[in-house]
Amino acid sequence: MAARRAFRFSAMAEGSNVGPETLDELHQEVRRLAAAYPRLPLTPLLGDLVEVQDLTFRFLERGHVRPIQARELYLLSAITSGMLAKASHDLGDPRSAMTQARTAYVCADNADHHAMRAWVRGLQSLIAYWDGRHQEASKYASLGISQMRGVTGTSSVWLSCLQARAGAALGDVAAVRESLAEAERARDAASPDGLDEFGGIMTFPVPRQLYYAADATAWLPNAPEAEHQAEAAVAAYRQAEPEDWAFGDQAGAHTDLALARIHAGNLDGVDEAMRPVLDLSADQRINGIVASVRQVHTALRDPRWLTAPEARVAREEIEAFTAAPVAALPR
Repeated sequence: MAARRAFRFSAMAEGSNVGPETLDELHQEVRRLAAAYPRLPLTPLLGDLVEVQDLTFRFLERGHVRPIQARELYLLSAITSGMLAKASHDLGDPRSAMTQARTAYVCADNADHHAMRAWVRGLQSLIAYWDGRHQEASKYASLGISQMRGVTGTSSVWLSCLQARAGAALGDVAAVRESLAEAERARDAASPDGLDEFGGIMTFPVPRQLYYAADATAWLPNAPEAEHQAEAAVAAYRQAEPEDWAFGDQAGAHTDLALARIHAGNLDGVDEAMRPVLDLSADQRINGIVASVRQVHTALRDPRWLTAPEARVAREEIEAFTAAPVAALPR
């Protein structure tokens, strides 16, 4: 708490212009939060995210900022607003999430940062997808892809994977195959850019790509590769480097594996696939995980499983899990 207070004081004490110490501290703080976001629950991060966004907004609102500093501040504001958009989404509030995402896009535009503009379109696609607006999710992914000219980072891989997932939800099998192939081509051509250097939520590592491929394939009818894709994603997260690990995406890979096994007509291994997800603490039960777990519940309500004892037990556990999502926790 004392360090946070010292940071706020030094930020304001450098005068009307934003000093180099303050900019450096803001950069370090945004990097820390971006790296931590996929790995930690929201509780220890949310207050710091709000504080950093407030500081960058204050500097920009009071003016007297040199152009080069303004661009840096707008970029940091865009990244922080993007993380707060994801936080609102994780709390099950798509309306606030889209408001933060639009602010992030305005900031990216003011920073004239092509990669950040494309990244925000990807974020908007993600929010729309989990809110059940799959046509809109596809539109935002396409907008992001159209803004990738000259951008070399892994955002291009993410956008193609988002397009694949939206296409799968819309039942466009050909689009799914082409988008996943395009993601592979984008991976081969990608080289880390300024956004990737922030790490965490701002980059798109291979395990996350495998999870998105499994998530898209899980929607397809009669997809024999679905279980293989999900197993590859689960294995990738089991072996991932700490900087590439994300509890939400790992949980998604496990639910995709459970879905693949159910759709293949076999309940063996479903509990094994779901156990790491159902053991997550309440403060990790973010919106995307809860939605994925509910998809497994829906699959287990198929008439062929209604009287199966293992399916009944799984349904009961899922209902208990989804009764206490992050959004239901006291603020």
